Amino acid sequence: MESNVTAGKSIRCKGNFTELLFLSGSRFSFGDRVINLVCFRGGELSAAVSRAGGEPLVIEEVEVAPPQAWEVRIKIVCTSLCHSDVTFWRMKNSPPAIYPRIFGHEAFGVVESVGEHVEEFKAGDTVVPVFLPHCYGCVDCSTPRSNMCSLLPFQVSSGMPRDRDSSRFSDNMGRTIHHFLNVSSFSEYTVVDVAHLVKVDPALPPEKACLLSCGVSTGVGAAWKAAEVEEGSTVAVFGLGAVVEGARLRGAAKIIGVDINPQKFELGKKFGLTDFVNPNEIGDERSVSQVISEMTGGGADYCFECIGLASLMQSAYESSRKGWGKTIVLGVEMHGKPLSLDTRRILEGKWITGSLFGGIKAKTDIPILAKKYLDKELHLDSFITHEVGFEDINKAFELLNEGKSLRCIIWMDK
Repeated sequence: MESNVTAGKSIRCKGNFTELLFLSGSRFSFGDRVINLVCFRGGELSAAVSRAGGEPLVIEEVEVAPPQAWEVRIKIVCTSLCHSDVTFWRMKNSPPAIYPRIFGHEAFGVVESVGEHVEEFKAGDTVVPVFLPHCYGCVDCSTPRSNMCSLLPFQVSSGMPRDRDSSRFSDNMGRTIHHFLNVSSFSEYTVVDVAHLVKVDPALPPEKACLLSCGVSTGVGAAWKAAEVEEGSTVAVFGLGAVVEGARLRGAAKIIGVDINPQKFELGKKFGLTDFVNPNEIGDERSVSQVISEMTGGGADYCFECIGLASLMQSAYESSRKGWGKTIVLGVEMHGKPLSLDTRRILEGKWITGSLFGGIKAKTDIPILAKKYLDKELHLDSFITHEVGFEDINKAFELLNEGKSLRCIIWMDK
């Protein structure tokens, strides 16, 4: 397949799918799905816009501008809903809240066009966008000690990474629609910076590649990159998710899940969970940390907090072993509360740190995870509990808010 698609045309996106006028007839097959890659002179597509915190998203017309220098415009094939989307969607008055906005940052797509200075990607490449940049060139991206790019420092910005005040989205009146986490995948097309895009093997099914865009990479990366979990070790995971799979891959001997949803235990077993603690069922006489200490003979070697509550972060820290216990905080504190620790525990050698994206360096580590899936080492299938069409995107919010889904895949062509 060859394509000569270039940047320069805006794409107008609308509420209903209709016949499209192609400038190029490129077609891609992913299993039983055929994706048409086109640069448009007209046509109606879809975008889901959040106009107020906590309110249902609205499918409406938007315009997606051409990619500028160092930018790529991609056609989203599928996307999914992450807890971070919901956390920020609920915000109404706090500083990061800004509307109208296009949420979504976990997705799989195909490059439609590229801007100036883009050499890493071309039209037709299969890609996943990521919220955390990886530029290759700065001191932080050049060392294995960090995944925090200093060329494009991470911010919860409403604009583009190299121009925080600009947007590539506008409504049918020409008014600005804001970006989210440098991706905004709840639109059939989006524009991302090259530092926020990773090329993936086209053999990887779209819905599985989508998971590597954020959630699974964060969890698996936390065990692999941030904690460096050792074989035969004990692990406690507060708020079940992909960390369990990462701990299994690293060869942990005991993986304890801590969650108030008892249904998570059976699901967690598919990823290697060996034990389960429900804080609501242990009684008032013992704390979670005491229970874990008894189960592990003194505390877990590694503890992970994945929810975003200061109280759970403290509980995870207290559950780690004296002398070498490591606690990794992955959750964003949803209420903005500070973390308070007993300094005497710090003197005992316990270690605590936070980690964005699980320490993953996107452009080098995501292809490794993709290969592990293709080699049947990494389990991704069971993370997908629901699938909906784009018109039913608000159903994905309902499922996640009700605790019924791990990941709901949202297909753009359904």
